[in-house]
Amino acid sequence: MPTFIRVLTSQDLIPVDYQAESLAQAADHEPVDGVYTVTNTYHVTQVLKIDAHLDRMEDSAERAEFSLKLDRSRLRAALRTMILEAGFGDVRFRVTASKSWPDQLILSLEPYQPPASTLTEQGVRVITVPNSARSNPAAKTTDWMHERKAIADRLPSGVYDAILMDDTGNLLEGLAANFYVIRDQDLRTAGAGVLPGIAQQIVLEIAAGRLSITRIPPNIAELPQFDEAFLTSSSRGIIPIIQIDDHTLGQGQPGPKTRLLQAAYADWVATHLEEL
Repeated sequence: MPTFIRVLTSQDLIPVDYQAESLAQAADHEPVDGVYTVTNTYHVTQVLKIDAHLDRMEDSAERAEFSLKLDRSRLRAALRTMILEAGFGDVRFRVTASKSWPDQLILSLEPYQPPASTLTEQGVRVITVPNSARSNPAAKTTDWMHERKAIADRLPSGVYDAILMDDTGNLLEGLAANFYVIRDQDLRTAGAGVLPGIAQQIVLEIAAGRLSITRIPPNIAELPQFDEAFLTSSSRGIIPIIQIDDHTLGQGQPGPKTRLLQAAYADWVATHLEEL
């Protein structure tokens, strides 16, 4: 099923002159000088932390050296109109703004497919990529959207994601996800040098009182001491990690603290949804 794509101008929603079968394919047609956000809907037109997504878009634009002030009520109305017109049910959508045309937003929808239960219940394998830290990590920019595809396309079979590392071996983030490690009662995740995630905001809230939280990235040298690890993103929630490179974590299955956070995350989402 193809994506449903429109451009929101100052006057109207207008069709684009290209087609794509997915958001990933549609990205090939989007500018490299922009910023974007991606999330999904629930119950067709409900969303989670949409203002946080739009706050980050505006902040990313500032970091990319252009001004972006989103008309949020108009954007929400346009997204709602598109979602109902597309008829996909729940959707995963991307909002993109470019430095060249900041007054025009590219709105792209595809049917939302939640993570397979094998990923959330059995966990995933990841690999590390040395010396791969992003140059402007706190900004969600379209140039990185294009660059990361080269890494993703080279992932070995059975590997779910790549963890970016700096030149000292600090484990920073996934290609489009925040990265966390649990050791004893401590939750570790980078506090700088990464994109501040929207799902990460939820994790840090629900983890408080359950675990201590350290905003310092874990280091590859500490890998044998990791008890558990996981990734988060807005469209996927919490994805447990059971293997990093050739090292298996714990018993090779999602650990109890990750399971606890998964349940708490689901409860948090259920009570914080809002209509577009």
